[in-house]
Parts: sequence; structure tokens; C-alpha cells
Amino acid sequence: MKTSTARAIQCSAALAAAGILLTACGSSGGSGSTQAAPATFKGRGPISYVAGKDTTGTVQTIIDRWNKAHPKEKVTFIQLPTDADSQRQQMIQNAETKSDAYTVLATDVVWTSEFAAHQWIEPLPAQQFPLGRMLQPVVETGKYRGKLYAVPASSNGGLLFYRTDLLKKAGITEPPTTWAQMTADCAKVHKLPEAKNMSCYAGQFQKYEGLTVNFAEAVNSAGGRITDANGKPDVDTPQAKKGLDFLVKAFKDGTIPKEAITYQEEDGRQAFQSGKLVFLNNWPYVYSLAQKSAVKGKFAVAPLPGLNGPGASSLGGSDLALSSFAKNKATALDFMKFFTSEESATYFLKNASLAPPYADLYDNAALDKQYPYLPDLKQSITKAVPRPRVVQYGDVTAAIQNEVYAALTGKKSSAQALKDLQSDLQKLTAQ
Repeated sequence: MKTSTARAIQCSAALAAAGILLTACGSSGGSGSTQAAPATFKGRGPISYVAGKDTTGTVQTIIDRWNKAHPKEKVTFIQLPTDADSQRQQMIQNAETKSDAYTVLATDVVWTSEFAAHQWIEPLPAQQFPLGRMLQPVVETGKYRGKLYAVPASSNGGLLFYRTDLLKKAGITEPPTTWAQMTADCAKVHKLPEAKNMSCYAGQFQKYEGLTVNFAEAVNSAGGRITDANGKPDVDTPQAKKGLDFLVKAFKDGTIPKEAITYQEEDGRQAFQSGKLVFLNNWPYVYSLAQKSAVKGKFAVAPLPGLNGPGASSLGGSDLALSSFAKNKATALDFMKFFTSEESATYFLKNASLAPPYADLYDNAALDKQYPYLPDLKQSITKAVPRPRVVQYGDVTAAIQNEVYAALTGKKSSAQALKDLQSDLQKLTAQ
């Protein structure tokens, strides 16, 4: 999920935000230049599925379906903490000890390069998965050096959730497409008695992977970038500064509430559902949960706004990977096919608002009617910008979080933070 992702990543705590270079996070496991040998998928019996805490309550249902049909090859669901940094840390610890406790891993889309380069996960038989029916940007998240190491289970694109009832009362007929329009809309909404104590906008700004995601979106939505296509840092630019300046100024003038500096995904969702926010940047999973809250029927979604027009989401999502140290890999491969099937993706869409990797589900008239956010979600995913794909991912995202957090909290100017970040990233990617 947005996701995530999908978080404070110091050497061994990370989720998503960078992408494709050399060794990872000070880890001792393997070299970024080593090619993994083809995997052999042998052994049948019990396995484990390892993922972050399931806040949707849907994962166990899918696992129960598998277990009922495969009583001798049951899957145990191991739930890790909700924040992706901790998930990544525990998966790396398991791999470094070569433990077989973890079998199938639910990985953030930006971990593929790091995990594959260290040979913590197995290369997969691409021809055994229906990759041709999936959105290609999503499929690419599971590849490293031309090989498939992870299969998309869900995708993710950031969406702007907004209060339709309040905008309508304020005479606003369309959601904003720029940051300036969004702040102007908030000024009109705040004149309503029922919006007197509401804040305008929030995303995820705690020092964790969500901060990297929100920063990347701001930079990309202002015409900048963190790295170029080859992973070379390019963040000390006027365009990137405009993106960071938007966030810094929004905190200073109250557009973003001060408490949002502690927000992760769930904090923002709860604030929006409890009527504290007019606009929220979050992943699509929020939709189904908000429909069960006090804002049911009072909100809608739109593409993220940007500097001069619609913005760009960071590409999120969850892939399934197979631990190199697991037992019963034949069972694991079959379970991965089951869990990532279009039938499972449809279930997660209907019951958890998880973005499916399958292209045709976005063009289904019946689903579009039932889930009106699907066209915007497809646009968000297909136009999303991947976070830099580097093997040194943990250190890169930690550097991003440290510098951006310093700017948001007033310890550094935007210009100085970006200058220091450029220097940090050049050192990290040169290793």
C-alpha cells in the first residue's frame, strides 16, 4: 500500500523510496553484482506467508481458502508490524541468519533490487505467471537485471481524498488540480461553520518511508526528480526546491496541521474519517474503510494535485517473493500463483480497496460503477513515478528522510536540505 508501501530506514529499517545500485544497508549478505542461480522448486508441506499487519481483515480469508483446499500444505500467516521499515528489518534479519521461518514474503515494490542482489529471494519462473495481463509498470517492480524476483499482488497509487459535501457547500464543483487551487478551496471551506476547526491537508510526514513517498511526490509533481534513470542523484535543483518548499510552507502557514509531522497512513486516515481534514493524500485502501465511517457518502477521490496541474504519485504496491532459505518451495510457488491470481485480486479490490495489478479490472464497467475511484486510480498508477531503484535502498531512503524532516521541522532551509541530500546520495550511490 502507499503501500503502501511503503519509513524510517536506517541501515536495517526501511520500505520504499529509492531503488538499484550496489550493496545494501551495511548488510553482510552478498554482493550487488552477483547473479543468482536458477531456483529449484522442490518440496511440499507447510509454509508461512509473511507480511505487515493486515489492517483490512481480508488476508486470512484468502489463506483460509488455500488451507481448506490444501490441508497438507497449510499456510501460516506471520504478521509483522504495520510500518514498512520494521517489516523490511525483520525480513533482512531472517535472511542474514538463513532461517527457514519465512517462506513467502510480501515485499514493498522498492525492495526488489536490494533483496535480489543479496540473493535473499529466488528468481521466479516468469512464464508461470500471467504477467501479460498485468499493468506493465507494476510488473517491472518485481524485476532485477531482467529476471523476475517478485510477482505483483497489488499495486498502489496515491489519491487525493476530499470532502465533497463541504466543497459543494462552499460553491466548489471540481476537486483541485494544483496546490494553489487546493489551498484556495480550503480558504472557502473554512468559512463554513462546520469546517471552522478543520485542517486543510495531510499526507504522511513522520520520519519513515511514508515521508520519502510524500517528498518524492512533491518533487515529481513540481517537475523535479530525486535521481535520473540511471540512479544518479539529481535533487539539488530549482524544481525539487519548489516541491519541498510547498511542504515546508504548508506546515508553516497551517495548511498542513502541525500534528501531521507524526502521521503515518493510519493516522491520516483516522483524521480524515473523524472530520479533521478537508483533503488527504493516501493509498486507495482508505476508500473501503472510509465508506464504513462517519464520512460515508461525503467524500470522493481525485488525482493528486501538483504545482501547475495534476501531480504524480509514487508507485507503491506489494509483491510476493520467495525466500531463498525456505523449505517446501514447490508449495510456495503454487501459493504465490493462488494469492496473486486475478480472482484473489478481485477479492482484495472488493473487500479492501487494494489496487489490482490486472489491467482489465480497471476497464470493467460493473466494477467502475461500484468503485468509482478506479479510473483515477488507474491514472495514478500508470503515471506514477517509481522511487529510485537502488540496491543501497535502506541508506538512500534514510538520507532522504533525515534531510526532508529537518526542512519540515525548521532545522534547515529547503535549499540547504536539498544540497546536503544531493551530497549524501552521491556518496551512497558511489559505493
